[in-house]
Amino acid sequence: MRYGVVLLLLAALPAQAREIVTLQTRPGVSVSFFVTGMQGVQPKAVALMLIGGGGNIHLRQEGGKIKFGAQNFLPRARREFIAAGIQPVILDNPTDQQMGDGMSDAFRESAAHTTDLRAVIADVKKRLPGLPVFLVTTSRSTISGAYQARALGGELAGVVLTSSLFRSRQGPVLAIFDFRSIAVPVLFVHHRDDACSATPYFDAERIGRAFPLISVSGGKPPESRPCDPLSAHGYFGKEAETVAAIAAWMLGKPYPKDIR
Repeated sequence: MRYGVVLLLLAALPAQAREIVTLQTRPGVSVSFFVTGMQGVQPKAVALMLIGGGGNIHLRQEGGKIKFGAQNFLPRARREFIAAGIQPVILDNPTDQQMGDGMSDAFRESAAHTTDLRAVIADVKKRLPGLPVFLVTTSRSTISGAYQARALGGELAGVVLTSSLFRSRQGPVLAIFDFRSIAVPVLFVHHRDDACSATPYFDAERIGRAFPLISVSGGKPPESRPCDPLSAHGYFGKEAETVAAIAAWMLGKPYPKDIR
């Protein structure tokens, strides 16, 4: 299957340059993503990043500069991923999920979402041959992480679920997901003091008895609401240590299970 590709370049692109890539993934639908520059660091793995909430980062080029919403934990910590040798690839919503509240939970579980991610993964593997590709998610995007890691199987090297959305007002979400159905390695990351009612630490602690779990404590005083990124929910003030541990797990190195 062929996908239409549009590259929006900042300049003549050397290796490891920053770029926006837009792929046609389904009839009449495209997905854009930002491949960050690596600042001279040789990448050892790729992190496909999906932010929480509705998923929109409003990726665009203005005045010769790439712009996007970067407050969420994952894009905010992209420099820490780069320093650890992980190539960030930050995804925006597909064009049919840009309006309103963005990606619904039902879409995050859907075959259409699988189709979009499969196209992105295939393109990234061509751009960065030989590198393992991980799906790295946070908060509401952990629904995508769980369901799509199960659907994509060996196309991914693994999946990272940070601040997992275990519950909602309607009832359990990932708290009742069968993570044993995912064929690739799974890492959970959770802050002990996460005060968001949808992402309680006790669920992560319970699941961590069977799966790798990195538990985080401390950080800066919150500057946002409990379910927003500038709080324990987004590892505010503990980004560097948290990312270093995630990167070590991705690269098969020893990693701390307890960050304080």
